Order: sequence, then C-alpha cells, then structure tokens
Amino acid sequence: MSKSNNKMGVVQLTILTAVNMMGSGIIMLPTKLAEVGTISIVSWLVTAVGSMALAYAFAKCGMFSRKSGGMGGYAEYAFGKSGNFMANYTYGVSLLIANIAISAVGYGTELFDTTLSPLGICIATIGVLWLATVANFGGARITGKISGITVWGVIIPVVGISVIGWYWFSGSAYVAAWNPHQVPTFEAIGASISMTLWAFLGLESACANTDVVENPERNVPIAVLGGTLSAAVIYIVSTNVIAGIVPNMDLANSTAPFGLAFSHMFNPTVGKIIMALMVMSCVGSLLGWQFTIAQVFKSSADSGFFPKIFSRLSKADAPVKGMLTIVVIQSGLSLMTISPSLNKQFNVLVNLAVVTNIIPYILSMAALVIIQKVAKVPDNKARIANIIAGIGALYSFYALYSSGEEAMMWGAIATFLGWTLYGIVSPRFELAGKKG
Repeated sequence: MSKSNNKMGVVQLTILTAVNMMGSGIIMLPTKLAEVGTISIVSWLVTAVGSMALAYAFAKCGMFSRKSGGMGGYAEYAFGKSGNFMANYTYGVSLLIANIAISAVGYGTELFDTTLSPLGICIATIGVLWLATVANFGGARITGKISGITVWGVIIPVVGISVIGWYWFSGSAYVAAWNPHQVPTFEAIGASISMTLWAFLGLESACANTDVVENPERNVPIAVLGGTLSAAVIYIVSTNVIAGIVPNMDLANSTAPFGLAFSHMFNPTVGKIIMALMVMSCVGSLLGWQFTIAQVFKSSADSGFFPKIFSRLSKADAPVKGMLTIVVIQSGLSLMTISPSLNKQFNVLVNLAVVTNIIPYILSMAALVIIQKVAKVPDNKARIANIIAGIGALYSFYALYSSGEEAMMWGAIATFLGWTLYGIVSPRFELAGKKG
C-alpha cells in the first residue's frame, strides 16, 4: 500500500475532528451544566464564539503555514524552535492526561448495572486504553473508518434529542432550572465556561493530524471549521432540550444524562440502548485521541524534540512503538485512580489538562500575524484574520482565568518544566543555527 492511499480525506478528517470533540465530551455535559443551571446557555454562546474564532484562525494557520507539525509548526514562526517545542510539549501533556479521564468505563458500569471496586475500574480503564491503542495499528485510514462508524453512537442520540426532544420539552421546567442556586450571574457564567470549553477541546485535532491528511492546505481548514460549527450547534441545542425534559435535580445527579432523558421520553429499555450507543461513541473518541496523541509525539520526535522511538513507523505508516510507549505511561497514570485520595489528585490533573491545552492555542494565535506576512497575504485580508485570532486569544485567557487558581498553578508549573526540558535538547538546534 502506498503512503498516499493510507491518508485521510476531508470527510474522514472532519468526522475525526467532530468525534474528538463530541465523542465523550458531551456524554456528561448535561449533568455538569445542570449543576449551574440553564443560565449556562450564555456560557455556550461565549464559548461558541470563542471556539469559532480559534477554529477560523487555525484554518488560516493551516492554509498559509509551510511548516509541518500542526500547532508546533505554527508557533515556530513567531517563537522559533523553543515555541515549537513548548506547543507540542504542553499539548502532549494535556492529551496524555485528558485521555485517561474520558474512558468509557464509568458509562459501561451504569449500562450493565454493575459496581466495580477502585482497582476494577482502574484495570478496566487500562484495558480500554490498550484496546483503543491496538485498534490504531492499522494506520490513519483504518482509524478514520472506525471513527466514521462509532460517531453514530453519539450522532443518533444527540441529534435525535435535538430534533424530536422538543415534543417533551417543558418551558416552565427550563425556566425553573435557570439559576437554581441563585449564584451571581457572572459567577454562574464563569463556572460553566470551563465545562463548555472542555467540550470544544479537540477543535485543533485536524491541525495535529496534518501529516496524514490528503491536500492539508485545503482539507485541514475545512475540517476545523466544519467540525467546530457542527459540534457547536449540536451541543447548544441538545443540552438545552434535555434541561427542559428532565427535572434539574435528577439531571444534576445522573451518571448517564442522555440515557435518563430517553427513559423519560420513552421507557428504560430505550434509555439503555442510548447508553450503549454512547459507550460505543466514547470508545471511538478514545481511539481518535490515541491516534492524535501519537501524531503529536511523532511530529515532535521528527523535529528532534522527543525521543526517536515516537518517530518509527510500521508498514501501515502507524507509529506503533510510540503508541505503545504512550499507553504504558497512561497505564501508570491510571493507577492514580485506585485510592480515593489519589482520585482527588487526578481531578486536579484533569483541570491541568484544560490549562495546558490552552497554551498551544495562545502560541498559535500569536503566530498568525507572521505566518500571513511570510505567505504575503494582502494586508486587508490579514487584518481581519488577525483580529479574529485576537478574539480567540482573549477567549483563551478568559478560559484560563475561569479554570481556577489551583489549575492555573499546576498549569504554570507544568509549563515552566517544559522550558527546563527544552534546555536539555536545545543545543542540537541553537548551536546548529549559530554554526550555520
């Protein structure tokens, strides 16, 4: 098989981008938002505008950048090799941690009415991670095809409730759930910003997979904008319809909100079927993310930042050795969930994943100015894109602020550690540049 035959097309990449955002992010969203109230629709609108600004700027970066490596390549334009390293390092840290948090295990136990011990949950999580990793050994095209099937596990229930759920929608229930805890408006909006941002993390995954895409200059921008816009519409409609179907307290205490909603609409059997579809979608999302992590580590290794083991490809053009190394690290991190006290630490790591994910966003937004200069984009067109990138950057800073002091502290420590690590690998870049 030639390398070109094993690359993703624009449809597969758009699906992968949407799956990476929706596959597991949306499953618990109605519950999390119910804790704040339906006032969270304001957060959705803020996040949708911010995410579309980021997506548009990423699309422009993908269109005009001539450097490979996704966000790291974009950052290099403005910040040199250290910027490339920091973008890939912080993004890699974020994905490594976040992927353990989005396991389908919790939903599976609810589906089968079983209760696992902390050790059992840990072993099951590790098992799902290994399954998702091995399924990627076939290369980019196989991953794209599997994602194309599993995405229906989230499309059917979410689009279904967005379309037919209105029949069961109660305006009075929606209004009653507006701000159940009487939290000040701006505080309530800020509380749900980090939740809605978490749902959109993944909008950049098309950029991260640039090296395995056919015609990336054209297809990456389409996938980024198409995937983000689709997710935004589906998120806002579905979570708000559910808020008018299921009483707020029931929703806030649910571990399977979409299953609960369909149980209310039809019967418990339909609810169970929906939960099964959601588990399938969650596993598919995990598959897409494991592939994306491997590509981020591979591009970093290709650039000389990470160990060469992440660069080595199999006959199917898949970085299998890198994938195995990553899943071993994740298995070790999963062991942190065994004891309740360590589980609290793990929740800190989830917040850390959000903060570290925003760092490469900010670097990429800042780099768009020089990317367009180098590409000789006319000033009037460049100015519009730069303003939109500025909006994306402002939203990123607001999201950082909303993440809370503890997450910011750990995120800062992780980021500063990155500068230390770059110091170790810097001679191969900085000295080579001076010799030249």
